[in-house]
Amino acid sequence: MRRHFLIPLALLAAAAGCSSDVLAPATETNAERSVTLGSLVGTPLSVPRAFSVADNEAVRTDQTSGFDFAYNVDDAGRPVLLPRAILGITSGGAAEPGLLATSQTFDDITTAESNGYITADTVPIAVGNVFFARSRVVCASLGVPEYAKLEITAFGDHTVTFRVIADNNCGYRSLAPGLPEN
Repeated sequence: MRRHFLIPLALLAAAAGCSSDVLAPATETNAERSVTLGSLVGTPLSVPRAFSVADNEAVRTDQTSGFDFAYNVDDAGRPVLLPRAILGITSGGAAEPGLLATSQTFDDITTAESNGYITADTVPIAVGNVFFARSRVVCASLGVPEYAKLEITAFGDHTVTFRVIADNNCGYRSLAPGLPEN
């Protein structure tokens, strides 16, 4: 068999592997949550300061590096989100955790973007800002990240609060509430 015939066949097989028709049925329901994080500087270690899209929860940075972004207030007093890579924690995979600002409203977002995420830079934030968030690769069988959307809703004394919907079904990118179909 000629090799040039194998390339389209391999591409077709790869595309089928990413199709929702071959994904396992979704089992995790997408639900909105409110999350509050403390800043890396100025809050006790016992306060969760980072968010894990894959676990859909705030985590303590002194107990795990299994998070996708952290919160801090920079030297100029600006609130910022920090993807893992800027903290020196890299995954070594093709898709590092990251954030992507959008002009869409939180409620209008139904599907995560695949590309364009800020993975190694500080992301300034303000109340009302909406972002897509991409996790580290957590779906080992497919080699893909998970996705979320979030909206900054409030700041407190060294804290940020945001609402979030994460899709914790491997291979799915739906960010609408309910059981995802894609």
